[in-house]
Amino acid sequence: MITGKNYIGNILSAEGTTKFTTFNPLENKENEWTFTEASTEEINEACELAAKAFKKYSRASGTKKAEFLRAIADEIESLGDHLLEVYSLESGLPNGRAAGERGRTLGQLRSFANHLEEGTWVEASIDTAKPDRQPMPKVDLRKMNVALGPVVVFGASNFPLAFSTAGGDAAAALAAGCPIIVKSHPMHAGTGELVASAILEAATKTGMPNGVFSNLNSNGIEVGQQLVKNSFIKAVAFTGSLKGGRALYDLAATREEPIPVFAEMGSINPVIILPKALENRAKVIGETYAGSITLGTGQFCTNPGLILAIKSDGLTEFVTSLSSQILKIDASCMLHPNIADAYEKNKKKALYQNRVQVLAENSNNVKPNFAKQVVATVRGDTFLENPTLHHEIFGPYSLVVQCKSINQLEKIVSKLEGQLTGTVISDENEVDNYITLIHELENRVGRIIFNGVPTGVEVCASMLHGGPYPASTDSRFTAVGVDSIKRFVRPFSYQDWPNNLLPAELQNKNPLGILRNVDGEKTTKAI
Repeated sequence: MITGKNYIGNILSAEGTTKFTTFNPLENKENEWTFTEASTEEINEACELAAKAFKKYSRASGTKKAEFLRAIADEIESLGDHLLEVYSLESGLPNGRAAGERGRTLGQLRSFANHLEEGTWVEASIDTAKPDRQPMPKVDLRKMNVALGPVVVFGASNFPLAFSTAGGDAAAALAAGCPIIVKSHPMHAGTGELVASAILEAATKTGMPNGVFSNLNSNGIEVGQQLVKNSFIKAVAFTGSLKGGRALYDLAATREEPIPVFAEMGSINPVIILPKALENRAKVIGETYAGSITLGTGQFCTNPGLILAIKSDGLTEFVTSLSSQILKIDASCMLHPNIADAYEKNKKKALYQNRVQVLAENSNNVKPNFAKQVVATVRGDTFLENPTLHHEIFGPYSLVVQCKSINQLEKIVSKLEGQLTGTVISDENEVDNYITLIHELENRVGRIIFNGVPTGVEVCASMLHGGPYPASTDSRFTAVGVDSIKRFVRPFSYQDWPNNLLPAELQNKNPLGILRNVDGEKTTKAI
């Protein structure tokens, strides 16, 4: 049942005076539920509870935390079709997308549980004492990763499950041993409350401390600002716009105790199509990218918003194919009227720039909140001169940049802002002739794709979902996969500490049987 209240730990609360509703973009009407924005008192109480819970939860064993994460997955699954129905009512996304995203969310939680039980994520390192070393004895030092503290997780607009209440950021922080406070996204607050109830049911069943999880409603920026400034909070996770992520990053830096903000802020995901690939299969590549640009109404952070190639007959054929194929695809619904309005505004701004030519634009009458897909083109020198053309347009839009030479293409890539992904479309062995270009691309992205599309982010240990600023605020970390746990830990060393007081991961007998670095050797053996 959706109450519209906040979860302050395991207690439902609605002390605030600001009310709001979610919106069904497909039917263009408000949903039936009314939500209460968290008050300052509720925010402070949630943060204080999280700090108290941290003292116990951060010391829970990997096995115990894994039990909690699996229980969360089970409880979300037990919500059944009701969760999927609310998801679709609040997002306009189809049931199949809802079911797929739920599956990804459950998979993330369970993969973190497995990761905790395997145990090497703590990166245990032991250098034993050598009291007879000359000229000075060597002390005993033991190091491992420990939890940072309470984390604020901001729900994402475009993934109501996989990047929100129990999504990747939440799962990673909980796995690390950090209590979390979710600032629920106002566009899918009902979905968020259902998932929050599942998390708290799992916490009760597995004996987690009250305060390990809270869920706060908010329709503006004030709740998020208060959370980031609260002294009990030790890290922030955010997925959204550059404007929003940068504002949180700057705010966190002004605190008396600055804290890290791990923000993933979008990308235009450049695609480079090499000459021979265009010469031999321009039509097929055009068909493929028409589908990628419009997938999910272009509302993925990995949408291919920029296509780069050298002028040629092949490029002309590609442009013709892409333009004709993209117009065959029906317009689809965006997540919210505000997002649809922003798409139209940003699209018009880009298309009104000097020397930008529209190649194809859906001119059909569409329902409210449906996005008309667009492909435009511009010359390489114009793109270099106009930073406005570098900005992400969240929706089914892509810009084809026609370069006059390989040198100009390399220069454009070198001048790009940081991106989540870069893609290279090549014929067999063709890419061997463009190593300098590839190195330029590697320096600007977090993940490079060969002969594929950027849309789609596999959840696995080898995935890197991040990149140089402004794709993310820290290119050393990923927001997807089990390695994302590293954002919410810090290394900690014990010197000459009594063995019986050490964490199990660092004790001589290695009771957990994990792989450790002992005096420079990777081993599972006891000392």
